[in-house]
Amino acid sequence: MTEQSHPRLPGALRPVALITGPTSGIGRSFATRLSSLGYDLVLVARDEPRPAALATALDHRFGTRSQLLVADLARESDRARVAARLDDGVELLVNNAGFGHSGEFWTLPPELLQTQLDVNVTSVMQLTRAALPPMIAAATGSIVNVGSVAGLIPGRGSTYSASKAYVVSFTEGLAGRLAGTGVRVQALCPGFVHTEFHDRAGIEMSSLPKALWLSADQVVAGSLTDLEKGRVLSVPGTQYKALTTVAGMIPRTLAARLNRGLFAARERTRE
Repeated sequence: MTEQSHPRLPGALRPVALITGPTSGIGRSFATRLSSLGYDLVLVARDEPRPAALATALDHRFGTRSQLLVADLARESDRARVAARLDDGVELLVNNAGFGHSGEFWTLPPELLQTQLDVNVTSVMQLTRAALPPMIAAATGSIVNVGSVAGLIPGRGSTYSASKAYVVSFTEGLAGRLAGTGVRVQALCPGFVHTEFHDRAGIEMSSLPKALWLSADQVVAGSLTDLEKGRVLSVPGTQYKALTTVAGMIPRTLAARLNRGLFAARERTRE
């Protein structure tokens, strides 16, 4: 196999990470942490002002070079543009963009459900497919696919939970096939995180016990630590490690009841 190096941003020599959904929460924390570790960035977001402000702040703080790609990952043409950038090669891909919604499955517009699958599932699959060939050719690279604890425990008939279950299964299956290639993949499965995720959907979360909340920085730190250790499934937070371990040891019907008790009246919302 002939090794090839990944292209850098113009005038730069640092490794490159592409992050989808970088303007807040987990995506923004990834951008900040990776910048501090010496990465340049490709920031993929639906609008330009916030990622542009983030790029300026990271340049001033860490000397980070950033490329902005304005793209709506629900659109096939926009996914193709991001995939074309990945065809050129990056050292790290973070598939973070994703969203959920309030309301029951049967009350939601079919086009909204399809959009959710396009962002949460199709974009993860297509961007991972675009990133892997140059990574394998270079015998190095990492992909972090952001799933959710909701993808490990049966949901409330939620397409969000189902989409995140896909991310977990897809990533775990890839990991086995990539053994020995030098490329690492990870399914990152956070629980409740202090982000804009719930506020954007107008979901009241004040009754959730404080012990169940994580910060975005905690999630990213756990992810990168697990990535270095070669752990394919990353579940940040001792409380969620315990929860998912117990859920994996009990019958699925009981796990579903556990899920209903924990997430009652709280449908998944935006990350």
